[in-house]
Amino acid sequence: MFARKIEIEYEADGQRLACPLKWLDNFSMRNFTNASIFDDTLPVADGRMEIGSSVPLDQLRDAMEDWFRRKSYLPKDARLVISEARPG
Repeated sequence: MFARKIEIEYEADGQRLACPLKWLDNFSMRNFTNASIFDDTLPVADGRMEIGSSVPLDQLRDAMEDWFRRKSYLPKDARLVISEARPG
């Protein structure tokens, strides 16, 4: 089910930082997002999630970025970066 491993970071003030696990947990709770397309997401550590093969990365990034801004986690000038995790 969670076939893909991804990294979630944000860029702010010229630095790239891992999104805290707290942020990822908060987003993944469906009662907050109400988006069933993201049901196959499992936060595992700061900056890391495992996701199902049907989860679209672009939509996930846009939804997470929107959610993080509404929760005041993500600074206004920051942007979210999601990528497939490097093996190892």
